[in-house]
Amino acid sequence: MIFRPAVGRSTSSGAKGSSMIVVSAAGGALGRLVLDGLRRTRPEERIVAAVRHPAKAADLAARGIEIRHGDYDDPASLRSAFAGAERLLLISSPEIDPARRIAQHGAAVEAARAAGVGTLVYTSFLGADTRSTGVPAAHFATERLIEDSGLPCTFLRNPFYSEAFLNPSLLDAVASGELPDGTAGRGLNTAFRTDLAEAAVRVLTSAEPANRAYDLTGPLWTHPELAASLSHASGTPVKAVPRSAPAPAAFAFLESLAASGALELQTSDLAALLPHPPRTAGSYAASLFPPL
Repeated sequence: MIFRPAVGRSTSSGAKGSSMIVVSAAGGALGRLVLDGLRRTRPEERIVAAVRHPAKAADLAARGIEIRHGDYDDPASLRSAFAGAERLLLISSPEIDPARRIAQHGAAVEAARAAGVGTLVYTSFLGADTRSTGVPAAHFATERLIEDSGLPCTFLRNPFYSEAFLNPSLLDAVASGELPDGTAGRGLNTAFRTDLAEAAVRVLTSAEPANRAYDLTGPLWTHPELAASLSHASGTPVKAVPRSAPAPAAFAFLESLAASGALELQTSDLAALLPHPPRTAGSYAASLFPPL
């Protein structure tokens, strides 16, 4: 299967109005954002949320979204959940163990093939096209499984979420006047879930052909730039300072990647998919201090 790079290409939203779209792992934060976007562009009866625990999706059902049981550890449930799907958004499993994650994804891909899914859209990760180790390892293997399935497919290679760094805890930096920085001032290409969800909706409802991959990156930002944005928005001087105390393990890992320059890749794919510029770190800083 040959994938055409999507950099710089725009996407229309002209998919058939009668097509059924199924979103797997739909109970999570990304899945719910995608469902919200689909409800604005598709009749609700054509949107299906596949979830592990249907009882926990009562709020989605109340909004007119069809709920189906779809558990990545239960292949039979996946075949039923994916039945009739013209397009399937396969949101990657939150499982940490790569071997189990790959097995879960493999079961989902086989279920999609058996159910006759028209097009499979997979939320992958940046670098999954070339790196079989590290963070992209399970995604690398999953992309190969999808290619081997013969299903028309699209890969959305997401970056790390901006919310890991850009969240209300930044108010602590404003209060202290110091923004701890374990990235050595290097750039981060993170993107907000809202933008990544909107990009997924655009692909799911697009008339563009399948068998393509999007490398999605947000606008590059650094901690010194973020400190300057916080200063401007709050009216309080804030400066980025080298982290003096160890960060929590998961966060320290992200910072170490950034410090190595591994998060500085930039493409135009996300900007091309969205009908507006991707959200910036500076705009988030400003949102923490709305005008009175």
